[in-house]
Amino acid sequence: MAIEKTIVLAGGCFWGVEHYLSLIPGVLKTEVGYANGHIENPTYERVCSGDSGFAEAVKVTYDLESLGLSELLGLFFQIIDPTSVNRQGNDRGPQYRTGVFFTDPADGPIVHGSLILLGESLDRPLAVEEGELKNFFVAEEYHQKYLDKNPGGYCHIPAAKFQAARGYKKTASTSPDHSVALRALLTPTQYEVTQLGATEPPFANEYFDLFEPGLYVDVVNGKPLFLSTQKFESGCGWPSFSKPIDDALIAQLPDHSFGRLRTEVRSQESGSHLGHVFPDGPASGGGLRYCINSASLRFVPKADMEAQGYGQLLPLLEEEEKRRAQAKNSAR
Repeated sequence: MAIEKTIVLAGGCFWGVEHYLSLIPGVLKTEVGYANGHIENPTYERVCSGDSGFAEAVKVTYDLESLGLSELLGLFFQIIDPTSVNRQGNDRGPQYRTGVFFTDPADGPIVHGSLILLGESLDRPLAVEEGELKNFFVAEEYHQKYLDKNPGGYCHIPAAKFQAARGYKKTASTSPDHSVALRALLTPTQYEVTQLGATEPPFANEYFDLFEPGLYVDVVNGKPLFLSTQKFESGCGWPSFSKPIDDALIAQLPDHSFGRLRTEVRSQESGSHLGHVFPDGPASGGGLRYCINSASLRFVPKADMEAQGYGQLLPLLEEEEKRRAQAKNSAR
């Protein structure tokens, strides 16, 4: 059974954007209109004047069981120039600005995290507006499915992009039944991060500034992954660890997303996406920085480890605490 969600995307002339998005497997419905302006009942002519505050946009209804929001956004980013201000293709004006407008506040962190990743891959400032959808007015009927009615009509999107949209294949490896179970277990952000490789916003996640003694486990299956003694302040805005409890717990994979090469880390047992590992950690800890999404983890305080079945790791945690205390005293 489909789980219907909506998102509103602005990417220049809405004729081509609507056609492209409608071809993506998992998209159920597309409708062009005018988003986030400051007048009532705008017309195409008024929007084109540039003084209405509206952006040409597409309301997308998609099946969450077939297509994750982070996947949809990744595909949308492939057809826009995210650094262009009030211009896409040959179209100029504030009505052609780019934007991602969510209707569900729970989608906000996913949108923001996706834009963070996009911005990091660019050599110019990101110019994609983001935020909650304030208003949306459906455009005139002749604009709806315009390229279906007029195959030779104007479009700023290359034809090859439409073919790529048709051929898109879902990246999640979970079975439909397992996916349903995980969606019931996890929050929307936890699911998008662990199953679809999304990234949560820096400095706005649960554990980035938590340094209490305890244990970090896989949020999906509870497998122990990191000790609190392996956590350090890196300034990046995400939890950072110098190493896992055991290297065998972590799988490392090449990640070519967003046009750059990084090393992705996943939980070996559950397959959940955790984050990435970088060679810029403290030399005293081995030189690595495991940059991990809070949404991939669950923190178990030291005082609760025994009761939650992790008592066997208490000696290791206490040994690490003792070693760190000795090292700190020696440095004085």
